[in-house]
Amino acid sequence: MADITRRFGWRHLRGAPTAHIRYHRKGRLTHDGPGISFWFRALSAALSEVPVDDRELAMTFHARTADFQDVAVQATVTYRISDPAVAAARLDFSIDPDTGAWRGTPLEQLGTLLTETAQQHALDVLARTPLSEALVDGVSAVRERVAEGLAAEPRLPATGIEIVAVRVVALRPEPEVERALRTPARELIQQEADRATYERRAVAVERERAIAENELASQIELARREEQLVEQRGTNERRKAEERAAADAVRAEAEAARTVRLAKAEAESARTVGEAKAEAQAAWLRVHSDVDVAVLRALTGTRLAENLPRVDSVTISPDVLTGLLAKLGDGERA
Repeated sequence: MADITRRFGWRHLRGAPTAHIRYHRKGRLTHDGPGISFWFRALSAALSEVPVDDRELAMTFHARTADFQDVAVQATVTYRISDPAVAAARLDFSIDPDTGAWRGTPLEQLGTLLTETAQQHALDVLARTPLSEALVDGVSAVRERVAEGLAAEPRLPATGIEIVAVRVVALRPEPEVERALRTPARELIQQEADRATYERRAVAVERERAIAENELASQIELARREEQLVEQRGTNERRKAEERAAADAVRAEAEAARTVRLAKAEAESARTVGEAKAEAQAAWLRVHSDVDVAVLRALTGTRLAENLPRVDSVTISPDVLTGLLAKLGDGERA
């Protein structure tokens, strides 16, 4: 929208670079171009503002396919006004000299023209296309057909309109039909998910089985090694016992041999001592065989005195002394 200010009965218009301004004064074109500014009087001025920038026109309409299914088409048409003079002559782009607003709705007229033209070509394509094919290849087919139809439409160049681009965003069936069409794909996806789940479970079971087998094999190997350890310990203990028995046998044999040797030595010593004692006794007996009885008694008393315990004092009664002297006297007489 143009920017219009008032000064002392005059009006000043300042246009935008993307707006083409046409100023007629008393039926003559005085100013013509984008982004211009000038002074004018409202009573003698006829102003038009034509946008020359690219504009996006979004449209949504319904169409019916060859199998009588309703689809919603979402598309966007990019256009621009390439000839502002022709567009201003064909459509009402006049603006109010006081406010700078359009007196009519030229862009809505352009939108209606473009929407109806695009819808006509899209309906023509989809009416000969089944729903399944339209959902797969319909977007590109509709886009190409609409672009070709708009380019060949004679009213657009006659109105100064140039089509920049055509985009078809989506083709969507009714919600019930869309859910029905999604069901097989969802079932297939669910089947794939279930298969993946089963495979994952199978892999997990196989891994658990492998782990269990490894643990069992480890336990078996551990038990086998424990058995070997027990056997080895038994062998070692048996060997130690055998070695201890052998050592005890050797030690017993040595002790026995030593005892025998000691016994033999003691027997030999005893025999030698006995023989010596016997010889000494025999010699002693031979020596005393020729000695008088009184001498022997005296020797006996001497030996007895030597072997008696120590006596500090001896008391001899007269009876004992009398008997002893009597025995000694009898012995002398004999």
